[in-house]
Amino acid sequence: FNTKYILAKPQTATDADYLGIEGVVAHEYFHNWTGNRITCRDWFQLSLKEGLTVFRDQEFSSDMNSRAVKRIADVRRLRAAQFPEDAGPTAHPVRPDSYIAIDNFYTPTVYEKGAEVIRMIHTLLGPRKFRAGMDLYFERHDGQAVTCEDFVKAMEDASGADLNRFRLWYAQAGTPELAVEERWDPASGALDLAVRQTVPPTPGQPQKRPMPVPLAVGLLGTGGRDLPVRLEGEAAAEPGTRVLTLSEAEERFRFIGLAERPALSLLRGFSAPVRLKPQPRERLLRLFAEDTDPFARWEAGQQLATSHLLQMTAAWRAGGAAELDRDFIAACGRILCDSRLDAAFRAEAVALPGEAYLLDQMQPADPEAVFAAREAARRAIAAALGDRLVELYEAHRERGPYRTDPDAMGRRALKNAALAYLAAPGGDPRGLDITLAQFRSAGNMTDALAALSLLADRAEPAREAAFSEFYERWREEPLVIDKWFALQATSRLPDTLQRVQRLLDHPAFTYATPNRVYALIANFGMGNPVRFHAPDGSGYRFIADQVLVLDPRNPQVASRLLTPLGRWRRQSSDRQQLMKRELQRILAEPNLSKHSFEIASKGLG
Repeated sequence: FNTKYILAKPQTATDADYLGIEGVVAHEYFHNWTGNRITCRDWFQLSLKEGLTVFRDQEFSSDMNSRAVKRIADVRRLRAAQFPEDAGPTAHPVRPDSYIAIDNFYTPTVYEKGAEVIRMIHTLLGPRKFRAGMDLYFERHDGQAVTCEDFVKAMEDASGADLNRFRLWYAQAGTPELAVEERWDPASGALDLAVRQTVPPTPGQPQKRPMPVPLAVGLLGTGGRDLPVRLEGEAAAEPGTRVLTLSEAEERFRFIGLAERPALSLLRGFSAPVRLKPQPRERLLRLFAEDTDPFARWEAGQQLATSHLLQMTAAWRAGGAAELDRDFIAACGRILCDSRLDAAFRAEAVALPGEAYLLDQMQPADPEAVFAAREAARRAIAAALGDRLVELYEAHRERGPYRTDPDAMGRRALKNAALAYLAAPGGDPRGLDITLAQFRSAGNMTDALAALSLLADRAEPAREAAFSEFYERWREEPLVIDKWFALQATSRLPDTLQRVQRLLDHPAFTYATPNRVYALIANFGMGNPVRFHAPDGSGYRFIADQVLVLDPRNPQVASRLLTPLGRWRRQSSDRQQLMKRELQRILAEPNLSKHSFEIASKGLG
C-alpha cells in the first residue's frame, strides 16, 4: 500500500503533494467508468483506460486550480519524460504492437501521450460534441471489454466527424516536428502561412505518414489585442483562437483583412504533442510580453530562454563566456511584478527550462556546459533583479494559517521562485541568509523543502547542519524522509555520487520500499543530469549496479531504473560507449528478469 498519494498534513506535505493527491484520487475514482465498467479487451489497449483517465484527471485538476498553470505543468512532464522516450530506443505507439513484460508499458507514451491524443479529439470536435461522444461511449459499452477503435468510433458516430486519419496517432510512434514560414503582404493586408510536418523514424517504423494535427493559432495585434483569424474565402471571423487542421506533409493558409502585421501565436494551449521549430526572437519577446493565451505566453519565454541558454552553452564549450539576453531579463522582471497576472503563472513564466530539456535540444549533449550556462543565467537574473526579487519575496511571505487554495499556493510558488534566484550559488549575497531564515521558521513543508532544496546545492557548513536537523525532526515520517533522500540525490555538488553511495548504508534506506529506491537511486539517474553523466562513467556504473541488485528482488522497479541508460544517442561518443557498456553488462547477467531484459535490449537498439 503506497501512502504517498493519500496521506497529507501541512507539516509533512508540500503543495505539490496536495495537488498530486487530488489528481491521483480523481484518476482512480474516474477509473470506475474508464477502466472498470468499460475495460480493455487486451493489454495492447492499455491507453484506452489510462490515457483517457489521465485526460479526465487533468481536466478535473484544471477546474479545481489554475487551468493555465496545470496545462504548463502537464506539458513540462510530457516533454521531460515522453518526448525523450519517443526519440529513443524504447519508442512505441500509444497502442503498442508487442511486449515481453506488460509492466514495461505503463509508460509516459501510454499515459501522458495517450491523454494528449484524447485532448486532440476534444480540440477537434469541441466540448459539446466531445461530451456527446463520451455519453455514447458509456451508453454503448458499459460492462464490456473494448478497444481504442471502439472509443474513436463512438466519437465519430456522436459527432459526425471523420477520424479515420486521426487513428494514426494510436499506430505511429514519434513526435511530429512542425516548421513554419510566414510572408506578410502589406498591400493586401494578408499573412501567408506555410506549415511543414515531419515525423522522425523510430525503431520498427522507419517511414511515417503525416499525422493529423490540430494547430491552435492566434493573431496578436498592437497592445496585445487578439485580431480576427479570418481565412481567405471567409466573409468574417471573430478575434481569438482558431484551430487549423494539418493533414498533409505541407499545408498553406492565408489570413486576410489585417490592418497591421500581426504576431503569430502558434500552438496555443499546446493543442498537439509536437515539436515546433524555433520562432524569431522579436516575435517571441512580443508574445512573452503580451500574448493573451497563457500557455503561448509561457512557451514564448521558454523558447527565448532555451535559445539564450544554448548560445551560452556553446560559448562555455568554446572556452569563452556569454551573457544572458538583457531584454529577456527585463521581460522576466516585468512579469514578476505584474500583479494582474496569477501568482502561480508568474512563478512558472520566469522559471528557466530544466537541464534535461536543454540536453534534449543538443546533439551531442554536453551536461557540464548546460549546467554551467544555466547557473550563470540564474546568477545574471539575480544580479539584475535582486532588489525586486527581495521585495517580491517579502510581499508574498506567509501570513496567517497554511491554506491549500489556489491563491495561497500561488503566493508560495511566486515567493519561492524569487528565492530560488536570490539563492543561486555565487549570486545575491542576501540569498543564503534569507534561505536559512525560511528553513528555520517555515510553518509548512512547502517552504521548508523549498529552502532545503536550495541549500542542497550550496557547499556551506549550514548545508550539513540543515540536513541533519531536518532528518532528526522527521525521522519517524517515511514520506518526509523520502524527500530528504531525494534532495541529496539531486544535489548538483561535485561529490553527490559519493554521498548517494554512502546513503545506501544509511539506517533509513531500504531496497524493500520502492518509494525509497525511487527517492535516492532513480532521482540520481533521472533528476541529476550533470552528475549522472560524469565523464568517467561512474554515474552509469552506479545505476547499472543498482539494477543488478534490485532485479532479483523487484524486477519492475529495476527495469524502471534502466531508463536513463537507454538514452545514450544524444551523448558524445565517449559517453555513448560507457552507457552501452553498462547495458551490455546488465544483459550478461545469467538470471536477468524479462522486465530488465526487455528494456536493456531495446536500449542497446
